[in-house]
Amino acid sequence: MADSMEIDDSLYSRQRYVLGDSAMQQMAQSAVFLSGMGALGVEIAKNIVLAGVKAVTLHDCKQCEVWDLGTNFFIREEDVHSQKKRVEAVHSRVAELNPYVQVSVSTDVLDESTDLSFLKRYQCVVLTETRLNLQKQINNFCHAQQPPIKFIGSDVFGISSRVFCDFGDTFEVSDPTGEEPKELFIQSITQETSGVVMCMDSRTHGLQTGQSVCFKEINGMTELNGTTHQVTVLSPYSFAIGDTSSFQPYTHGGILRLVKTPKTISFETMEQQLSDPQLLTPDFSKPEVPLQLHAIMLALDAFLEQHGRHPNIGCLQDAELLLKFTEEISKTLKHKVSINEELVRCVSRCSRGCLFPLAAAVGGIASQEVLKALTGKFTPLHQWFYLDAMEVVQPLQSLPAEEFASRGDRYDALRACIGESLCLKLHTFQVFMVGCGAIGCEMLKNLALMGVGLNRCSGEICITDPDLIEKSNLNRQFLFRPHHIQKPKSTTAAAATLDINPELQIDAHLNKVCPATEDNYSDVFFSRLNVVVTALDNVEARRYVDSRSVSNQKALLDSGTMGTKGHTEIIIPNLTESYNSHRDPPEEEIPFCTLKSFPAVIEHTIQWARDKFESAFSHKPFMYNMFWQSHPSAQDVLQRLMASESMEGAFQVIKLLSRRPTRWDHCVALARLKFDKYFKRKALQLLHSFPLDTRLKDGSLFWQSPKRPPSPIEFDLSDPLHFSFVASAARLFAGIYNIPYTEKSLSFEAILSVLSGVDVPEYKPSEKHIETDESIKKPDQMKMTVSSEEEREAITQLQEAIDSNFITAERLHMNPLFFEKDDDSNGHMDFIASASALRARMYAIEAADRLQTKRIAGKIIPAIATSTAAVSGLVAVELIKVAGGYGFESFKNCFFNLAIPVMVLTETAQVKRTQIRDDISFSIWDRWTVYGHQDFTLSDFISAVREKYGIEPTMVVHGVKMLYVPVMPGHNKRLKLTMQKLIKPSAGRKYVDLTVSFAPEVDGDEDLPGPPVRYYFSRESESANTA
Repeated sequence: MADSMEIDDSLYSRQRYVLGDSAMQQMAQSAVFLSGMGALGVEIAKNIVLAGVKAVTLHDCKQCEVWDLGTNFFIREEDVHSQKKRVEAVHSRVAELNPYVQVSVSTDVLDESTDLSFLKRYQCVVLTETRLNLQKQINNFCHAQQPPIKFIGSDVFGISSRVFCDFGDTFEVSDPTGEEPKELFIQSITQETSGVVMCMDSRTHGLQTGQSVCFKEINGMTELNGTTHQVTVLSPYSFAIGDTSSFQPYTHGGILRLVKTPKTISFETMEQQLSDPQLLTPDFSKPEVPLQLHAIMLALDAFLEQHGRHPNIGCLQDAELLLKFTEEISKTLKHKVSINEELVRCVSRCSRGCLFPLAAAVGGIASQEVLKALTGKFTPLHQWFYLDAMEVVQPLQSLPAEEFASRGDRYDALRACIGESLCLKLHTFQVFMVGCGAIGCEMLKNLALMGVGLNRCSGEICITDPDLIEKSNLNRQFLFRPHHIQKPKSTTAAAATLDINPELQIDAHLNKVCPATEDNYSDVFFSRLNVVVTALDNVEARRYVDSRSVSNQKALLDSGTMGTKGHTEIIIPNLTESYNSHRDPPEEEIPFCTLKSFPAVIEHTIQWARDKFESAFSHKPFMYNMFWQSHPSAQDVLQRLMASESMEGAFQVIKLLSRRPTRWDHCVALARLKFDKYFKRKALQLLHSFPLDTRLKDGSLFWQSPKRPPSPIEFDLSDPLHFSFVASAARLFAGIYNIPYTEKSLSFEAILSVLSGVDVPEYKPSEKHIETDESIKKPDQMKMTVSSEEEREAITQLQEAIDSNFITAERLHMNPLFFEKDDDSNGHMDFIASASALRARMYAIEAADRLQTKRIAGKIIPAIATSTAAVSGLVAVELIKVAGGYGFESFKNCFFNLAIPVMVLTETAQVKRTQIRDDISFSIWDRWTVYGHQDFTLSDFISAVREKYGIEPTMVVHGVKMLYVPVMPGHNKRLKLTMQKLIKPSAGRKYVDLTVSFAPEVDGDEDLPGPPVRYYFSRESESANTA
């Protein structure tokens, strides 16, 4: 893909929002040399091929072994039996990930005597499984080239890993963060030697001293418009920009935007960095560990150099030797490092093995560095990153050496790290994974390599996802191929996972996990599980799965990504808080009046266009169909209206019926009238209601920032935007009214011909109310009151439609359209892009391109394979700890942003206990139980709680229904009613969860909440539930 080549948006759309087109074009002209096809190398290969570089050469000299089946997801049993070379086995499988990438292989020996000039063909060289001396030699060669070849060295030895980057003496970073620059409205600017800018509505500016901002649309102090100034932050809402004393006084308005400043970074070679490494610290609870790992892993390199092998598993002599090497190397370091003997011994014992999830996480991080090297997009790692999984192996140190010994199967690499007993636990695990998208595919790969849920051990992975595969998924969801498009994600992912490890037992479903499927995913289903894994893309589904996991006392591993950012959250029964324990602030809604009449930024015009689409082409057709399904006889509707009977929605439906187009030219005419209504009449009406000189009660101008006065647009078919709006709107009207048209009907000439006969009525101002109150919500069109004149008009229109035989069964039906952002042939995005751009033009708002419009209108979450690989690797590391039944301090949550780059590992949030009385407390994981029978009354229930738990409930609630609140009239009479009668359970319902409250210890305080109380309707139902 050279500059002139278009980016395949249907494949790369989600990634384009992360990297941008310029970076994508640069990647598409870049070649990468990648050596080592072990666990780490194949991860990096997968991620960079999915990302879309021009060419990758995969280099490796080793043969496939049984061992590789547990560390390389692209090596199969037949490759081992036929003694294939690793690189030949993986070649075709890596190549088919992306047809745009040329993947070649090399099996040439790469050592100290190799002529390295062949590397000049590449923009980036990545070495894995390469001895340190050779890494240093190749790095020196790369650094010396003009321009330098970017160099990345990365290794995973058992539970320890590292990434090293050297991108040359002067590496230019075009966009250090990748964050979209915010635009902020200005409240005021002072006229003084240190002019102070205040943001409107006390909005925080998020700026840092030294950054630069540019200004536009300022009234009064116009000298600032189009200029850029460095800021000195004074408060979260204000900053100084230098001398404004000679400028005109500020009056109103103005927008500021952060200016992205490129930066240049200087790198040293690996050789220069060894004694004084620049390190990134991922876990601030152990800040000394990166330097300790630096010394230990250099000691491993020295051990390998001297003995031609890594330390033997469980060999105490080798561990002591490694400790000696570590002590010697630590003396050469510029900064003193304490020797962590426990860490040295753990690294020594595991170094021959491979904790694959760690390789997956580090592979994601290293792959992002490759993309940075090729594009200059985001801040590169400077220069070392170390990550360990010490918490996984710490509790295993007392186990005998034979626990970790090789058994000649695909799990040897994992067994060397975690031992046979823990491997067996993973084999027997029952996992429920919700979602089979990008994180889901990565998680299944990790579970397969670790042997989680083996058939022969009665383990199982149950997965569910209702979605079908789309082309845009192929860029991240690496288990899917083009021939899988429109097939179910879950069953396809299951089949692809069994290719990686045929020993698994996978049960694939096509369900959502929500209240409607609670019969499928009942308490009995949950009772069999060991762990729940979420691979979801929305908060609502996460909250529901979390509530079911808490209710059933099951561990939940949650993760998510947005662009280069990722998070993991580990939820363990009785140890941690749950996902629902914290609430993100709700997304800020755009006020109705802003969308309708006073847009200020491009997001407002895009949302307005999306709302117009939903209203005209989805909501109204749906409402129309519902009405005629409920009232199939038009004659009957007419009689009821004439009898002054109120019929919800009748007025709107009859209006749609009376204006229903029956031919293509009607659709074009309707689109033309909509253009006039939206982009001319609306502006004229606003300026009629609020002339430009309108002032508010306080004397200030009505039309001042952020309010923008509109300018009416005169229709001109030769303007591509005007043509696009009319053509796309006409297509959509034809779609909902089932009217045929041809490709020729959409030509400029054909539409011009139709429009020449369209009569556009002249605008007449009306005195209707225009809402300016930002707190007013959008009214419900169906429930709006209809005037008597409108009623009479509706009756007349319906009478005429009946009399003229206009009404047929077909005309009482419409086809609602559902917005589909990824199909460019359907006209949906054409309508939204043109409508939004025209409205932006009408309000003098800077327009967005189609790509940005699609992201905002389609609420697209930017995504890239590197982040997905990293989060799923981190989650899989935690899953091993769940299997081992580890304590609270072992588990880690993580937040990272690969763009900056930053990674923060933290302890999970400890569960809180709520005190009801001195001796009675509960947490979110507690649930009280009461067993009843058919004649069990509410009074019996209250007594049972008091007798069993030592405190009497003062209030009992079921869902939103209050069963017992003593202060409410008639509630005391309920005490004699049976629970069966009060709750009215559906047939087959065995129990309900009730919410109870208790009287405070001090009068006047609020009632105290209690844990949920599960009420079983009979003893038998409890035993049936756990059967």
